[in-house]
Amino acid sequence: MLKRDVQPPRKLDRNQRETIFDATVKKITRQYFDPNFNGTEWPFLAEKSKLDITAIDNPEGFELAVHDLVRKLGTSHTGFFHQSVRRVPGRLAIGATFTRAITEGQRAWVIQDLHAGGPADLAGLKRLDTLLAIGEKPVSPDVQPMFPMGTEMTVHVRRASKEHTTVVSIPAPRSRKQPYAEPQAVTWKHLTARLGYIKVTIFPGLLGLDVAREIDAAFQNLSSCDALVLDLRGHLGGGLGVLRLMSHLTPDRLPIGYTVTRKRAEIGYDKETLPSLDCLPTNLSNPLGVTTMLMRFAGRDPSVRLLSEGLGPKRWHGNVVILVNEHTVSAGEMVSAFAAENGLAKIVGTETAGRLIPGSGFNVGCGYMLIIPKAAYITWSGQRFEGRGVLPDIEVPWSIEAAEIGTDQQLEVATKVLSPE
Repeated sequence: MLKRDVQPPRKLDRNQRETIFDATVKKITRQYFDPNFNGTEWPFLAEKSKLDITAIDNPEGFELAVHDLVRKLGTSHTGFFHQSVRRVPGRLAIGATFTRAITEGQRAWVIQDLHAGGPADLAGLKRLDTLLAIGEKPVSPDVQPMFPMGTEMTVHVRRASKEHTTVVSIPAPRSRKQPYAEPQAVTWKHLTARLGYIKVTIFPGLLGLDVAREIDAAFQNLSSCDALVLDLRGHLGGGLGVLRLMSHLTPDRLPIGYTVTRKRAEIGYDKETLPSLDCLPTNLSNPLGVTTMLMRFAGRDPSVRLLSEGLGPKRWHGNVVILVNEHTVSAGEMVSAFAAENGLAKIVGTETAGRLIPGSGFNVGCGYMLIIPKAAYITWSGQRFEGRGVLPDIEVPWSIEAAEIGTDQQLEVATKVLSPE
């Protein structure tokens, strides 16, 4: 059960700061997926900065300094924060992605993606709202908007040249290792009688059996369609429910990719002989499904290859467009890369975030958490998309001017690709 009353420390003495710092360095040295530290001089930087960082007696300043040091590893899913989760990016905390834009002559953060059922949506925030302040603190256009979780927060925005104040209820996260507020995971509709649309925002849960069933239901409701738009813009990532979505893109059992840990990489491996994950037990109850998966994989090195489930042919196979943007991360990038490599869909939008690497959380003392990747994800053809995203087949940048008149340029291009007449 998640404790909701975790509070940041008011004070850390020098010994506590040194203990936290040393534990962080030790975890990275032993657990970070790349023994070469992503080609950086991170060990040297850590040793050089220790005295300066541990001299910071303000807990918030200490946290930020360690976070900045850890981020010098240069990989996604890498950071340092306190489990009070008072600094969580907007896309995770409130289900809204922000982009820097010029609005009313000034640089500011503007809502680009707004996920249905997320805290921002439920509070009445809108796409194109310009973020002015969080609480009483003005928002700088040079600093990514961060929100405290497990609280109600007053958010000040400008909408159509008028200022609005909204109270956003931000829930405490289910897990403080990977904090996020869960929006509606799957939505669908008919764009026309023969053209379907599915948006998947997240794959919650480690196994994601419930979201896999939601995906099944959405595809079943669109089973009469001859073409399909799969919208992964602003996708937040998540767990193994991604396997079911990829499996719906092809009738066959195709190799998707694999994860490999540092330990397995150092001793050597053959991707063909890695344990395979090729089926989600959605036919079983959740407890029994989890037990079944634990019996297969618990206690083993988590290096694994993914294969699509072979769900059979669909009317719209071969006539799919996937929408992506710079906010599409992690599992959303896995789907896009799989589709692109196997010619299963056209990719429309902008290059994805290049944050395709699994992260793990470690307690390092006094409520502080280190997040680092323990494994790499590699597509079956050998591509890695960490640090560089999946490129669209048709690049269509997001335009604030088009959005202001109600035009979704990326979706319009997708429908033209699928219905060229």
